[in-house]
Amino acid sequence: MKRKVSRLGAALLAAFLLAGCGSSGGSATSSAATYEMSSDAAMAQEAGGAESALLPEGTATDETAQKIIYRATLSLESTDFDAARDTLLAAVDANGAWLEYSQLSGSAEDRDRRASYTVRVPVDNYSAFLAQAGESGSVLNLEENAENVTSDYIDLQARLDSLENQRDRLNELAAQAETTADLLEIESQLSDVQYQLESYTRQMRTLSGQVTYSTVDISLREVATLTPTATTFPGRLAEAFRGGWSGFVLFLQGLVLTLVYLWPLLLLAVIVVLVVRALARRHRVRHPRPPKPASPPSGPAAYGTPPAPSAPPTDDTKPKY
Repeated sequence: MKRKVSRLGAALLAAFLLAGCGSSGGSATSSAATYEMSSDAAMAQEAGGAESALLPEGTATDETAQKIIYRATLSLESTDFDAARDTLLAAVDANGAWLEYSQLSGSAEDRDRRASYTVRVPVDNYSAFLAQAGESGSVLNLEENAENVTSDYIDLQARLDSLENQRDRLNELAAQAETTADLLEIESQLSDVQYQLESYTRQMRTLSGQVTYSTVDISLREVATLTPTATTFPGRLAEAFRGGWSGFVLFLQGLVLTLVYLWPLLLLAVIVVLVVRALARRHRVRHPRPPKPASPPSGPAAYGTPPAPSAPPTDDTKPKY
């Protein structure tokens, strides 16, 4: 009985060693065969498994087999917001895409509507969708990004294959367990393996979805006049004058609207200023300022110097007897 338990433990250890090397080829071996396998044969099988995990069967190296995630950001503006939005949504339907996110703000009366969309497009229709979406309005900006995730995809696939092989071996060992302790240990390992399998499976689904469906973020803005797009200096100069005048008019309109919105506060401020001035005037009347004291004498008299003697009287000023 003890010999069977030791065999089961050794087989469990050998299964983990083989699974850790990422073996993805060949059928699962039984616990007895694994235990009786020689060390040279085990090393050869582990080396072959690692090589097959790094280069999965059927993996190509040309451009068509690459896993690439395409992303784009498109900024549009239009003087006819409704028509531009309808054209944009028609391009979504025509290319088999779908809206992952959408937002609409502003009002038609103020002509300041904005729309934001996140579109998931099949990778085969990615270029066609961008071309059709660009025709719905005036393109302000277009940014594209391509991320090659082939190595991540291969790594995830190898991990999944290795975990699946490990789960199969553990299931075989669980079927041969003869004690409760061995069975509980195997089930604990199975639970960990299953958790990792589910985690890597979710990552694989997310990665596959990003590769299969490209992501395009679109912003559409309603304007009264389109943004200048001239390239010559005279054209750019004329558009700069028109843009400056339009900006000045918009500034005045915004200033008037602000004053209209704030008229209660402005009226309250005027009343406060008038009340403060009236109170200050009344205070000055009731409490007049005292007169300023005479300034002290300056010069030599200020230091007690006697005045200079007067001149002696002349003949004209002498008294007569």
